[in-house]
Amino acid sequence: MPPQTRYFSQFRPNFLRKGEKYPQVCWTNRYILRVFYDGKRFACTRVKDFKNSASAIPPPGHRQKNVERQASSHRDFVVKSRHPRRAPAHLNLAGALLPATGAKVSQVKSQVDVDLLSINTIRTLAIDAVQQANAGHPGAPMGLAPVVYSLWQKYLRYNPADPTWPNRDRFVLSAGHASMLLYATLHLAGVRLVNSKGAATNDLAVSMEEIKRFRQIDSRTPGHPESHLTTGVETTTGPLGQGAGNSVGMAIASKWLGENYNRPGFEIFDFNVYAVCGDGDLMEGVACEAASLAGHLKLSNLCWVYDNNRVTLDGPAEWSFSEDVATRFAGYGWNVTRVTDANDLEMLAHAYENFLKTKDRPTLIIVDSHIGYGSPHKQDSYEAHGEPLGEAEVKLVKRNYGWPEDAKFLVPDGVYDQFKNGVGKRGAQAHAAWRNKFEEYKKQFPPEADQINRMLTGKLPDGWDKGLPSFPADPKGIATRESSGKVLNTLAKNIPWLIGGSADLAKSNKTNLTFDGAGEFLPHQYRGRNIHFGVREHAMGAAINGMTLCKLRAFSGTFFNFSDYMRPSMRLGALMEIPAIYIFTHDSIALGEDGPTHQPVEQLASLRAMPNMMVLRPGDANEVVEAYKVILQHTHGPCSLVLTRQAVPTLDRTKYTPASGVAKGAYILADAGGGKPDVILMASGSEVSLCVDAYERLKAEAIKARVVSMPCWELFEKQDPAYKASVLPPDVTARVAVEMGATFGWERYTGAKGKILGMHSFGASAPLKDLLKKFGFSADNMVAAAREVLQK
Repeated sequence: MPPQTRYFSQFRPNFLRKGEKYPQVCWTNRYILRVFYDGKRFACTRVKDFKNSASAIPPPGHRQKNVERQASSHRDFVVKSRHPRRAPAHLNLAGALLPATGAKVSQVKSQVDVDLLSINTIRTLAIDAVQQANAGHPGAPMGLAPVVYSLWQKYLRYNPADPTWPNRDRFVLSAGHASMLLYATLHLAGVRLVNSKGAATNDLAVSMEEIKRFRQIDSRTPGHPESHLTTGVETTTGPLGQGAGNSVGMAIASKWLGENYNRPGFEIFDFNVYAVCGDGDLMEGVACEAASLAGHLKLSNLCWVYDNNRVTLDGPAEWSFSEDVATRFAGYGWNVTRVTDANDLEMLAHAYENFLKTKDRPTLIIVDSHIGYGSPHKQDSYEAHGEPLGEAEVKLVKRNYGWPEDAKFLVPDGVYDQFKNGVGKRGAQAHAAWRNKFEEYKKQFPPEADQINRMLTGKLPDGWDKGLPSFPADPKGIATRESSGKVLNTLAKNIPWLIGGSADLAKSNKTNLTFDGAGEFLPHQYRGRNIHFGVREHAMGAAINGMTLCKLRAFSGTFFNFSDYMRPSMRLGALMEIPAIYIFTHDSIALGEDGPTHQPVEQLASLRAMPNMMVLRPGDANEVVEAYKVILQHTHGPCSLVLTRQAVPTLDRTKYTPASGVAKGAYILADAGGGKPDVILMASGSEVSLCVDAYERLKAEAIKARVVSMPCWELFEKQDPAYKASVLPPDVTARVAVEMGATFGWERYTGAKGKILGMHSFGASAPLKDLLKKFGFSADNMVAAAREVLQK
């Protein structure tokens, strides 16, 4: 029997592109189709079925559907029109061709209609919210609505009634500009608001009122998703690629948690992580680093969905992005599958099932979609990307969807029930089964269950600070990176979920966990606590954030100068107020011969300028101990621990004030007799010892001096005015600050009459002693500066 011919119900089918000649053979996920133009309409016949294949990607070197020119009696036709002459149809290559305008709101008769009605509800909520706000990105939600709907309804293990369920699948919208896609889904799924105590309430996380307040002041629907504002948003996204990096950290967390806490018959942690990415995400370096790391680690619980809509903000993606993404990710070691029509729910189902069956690598699903789907004048155009469609165009789109043209924020009858009976019912059942299993787990494995509960609630184990070292006075001293390594290992033994790694600098950063049982986190060996991020600082920062969002106490390590490589991730960590730990060593020009390419100068000032970021630069080994105590008890914001390469003296704490003053950010280390100084010397880090040397010399000259160690400005600023005035009395205006970095910011403490010794240029390549001499960091210069300010 000859193959059946099917005619498409629109001028140009969804997958046809400008400039392509027909007839041709199109390779889809399930069939090879021969597409031709008969002079009036487009049509296709099936050439081959892939009966047992859930995934069929084009051979290397072929774009999209492996187009091959074929001889035919039909005349060639070149697609010249940029847009369809009328609304695009919902083309289902796996079965019947769905109606061009979708199911009308008043004519729902079948499951196909209910699915399409629900999808179009997501689309129209996004369109209406963007239009009302007069700002936003409507195009991506219009194109991706079926992709997210299919995932949430059938595959995402998620309980809307309790969105903090520990073993829920994580959904990350890395393409954060498509935020209304997520907000609409959270609303329709009935995701409940979680209060400040971490308990789910009866209120919606995203109410209809919040959707109407999209992008407005103090709403829970900001322009890009913010996890600390909106329940159901797993991580803050917007800067492209960051969500992709976070998702890798989440997948690492799931693997580590499962390996360490699961027991036979008790799979307490096995959640999957899904991230929706766009062209921009995959162009960003952080996503490239993260994809490489995920492929290396064979994170089979990770699925990225790539929205291949071929449009960027400036214009067609081909202007700037032409690589073979499938081949690239295959090279990373990923499983790659393709959905050639974002509207084909059956094809999407096959792709998601293919991911769930893949146990040895992460999965990339390439979804060919249409930005601004259904817009007669803006579909497949950059004009649908980052601005409202316009009232007239909105009406045309709604007409194409079978929607009442003047209805705004409409949720038709049956849509809420569709989500309730889909993700709501599945999620509640999965959560209940998990809860019952965990109750039995607590009976059989009480120590492990206690650890899990403490970890999830942000509490530390009893005795978490047991055995911390105390360092004896030593004029030669020890590098603060060395003392950090000793403290970190002690803490990690006491806190089982303290885990992290370095960007190929663990031996230099002293972040290696070396105690028995620490182990390495490697492909298919996910029990270890030393993660080898490789030279991928940016992805490391994003992954640490993702791990922290999964309640691990995660730390990273690299040279301080390379904090710039991970700064965007750190900024989002600060915005989310998550307790990530960023460890930096080689903190100044004192690292020596490696020179100015590696010597940080402006980094301290830069990080101190970042809201919610706590920067600690301890002055000796015992201040390092106290700094870690602060960090581990700090639960609402990230910490940057800044450490030396070179040895610094360990101060005699019987002679000087105990290091416990670190908890207040700044404290009086040494003081004039009677506590009434004439001059105040202040510093952080290795320069504290310079202040101490200068203090002793001034004391010998009968000059009343005070030394203030200032390891953390942020903590000091949180102290009450009385304490701050006791450390820095307003009437003592003779002040000298010293720091081997940019002087920016110190003037708030030195005042108009004070003096700052710091860096006013980049460093140089030379031995330490020569650098200190060249740039003026000596006790002699401190004493001279003190005398100078006393003369003012």
